[in-house]
Amino acid sequence: MLVGDRGEYIVSGALENCPALVLNADFRPLNYFPLSLWSWQDAVKAVFLERVNVISEYDQTIHSPSWEMRLPSVIALKEYIHLNRRPAFTRFNVFLRDRFACQYCNTGFPTQELTFDHVVPRSRGGVTRWTNVVTACGVCNLRKGNKSLKDVGMRLHAKPVQPTNYQLQEIGRGFPPNYLHEDWRDFLYWDTELEAE
Repeated sequence: MLVGDRGEYIVSGALENCPALVLNADFRPLNYFPLSLWSWQDAVKAVFLERVNVISEYDQTIHSPSWEMRLPSVIALKEYIHLNRRPAFTRFNVFLRDRFACQYCNTGFPTQELTFDHVVPRSRGGVTRWTNVVTACGVCNLRKGNKSLKDVGMRLHAKPVQPTNYQLQEIGRGFPPNYLHEDWRDFLYWDTELEAE
């Protein structure tokens, strides 16, 4: 609990469990996986700077001697951020593109058990880019080593391609976090296509 007599925040409740879901101006999450979350401090700061609209709130409050506010649980940016730029080429985004599954044995693994592999080994002129890097488990990565797929009799589950941000977000919807605040559910799935009967 933070207490102050000079206008500092006075806080009620456990705040480490109060992140805010951040939506773009069109009310879609900026990211699905990892979910676009801000700490309560960043969310409150954005509210005071009038950069966001508060959509939903927690029961927990913060206050000073002259004001009180409930912590935001869902906020929407006032200015739209265009997401049509190319996604960053990161290990995590490679895992996400490949749905956290080894592209050789097609088995899903926790991220700590995954690595990435160069389809054409670097020792044979392969480069580190979207179209030559795939997610691999330790066993398959060791088996392949610096050999070609043909040399070791292995095949790729899917050809590696450079995804768009939209594709990564669509894939990310299939991997929801282990904790979802009840206020967030509608905003994460409201635009999901419904199955026809």
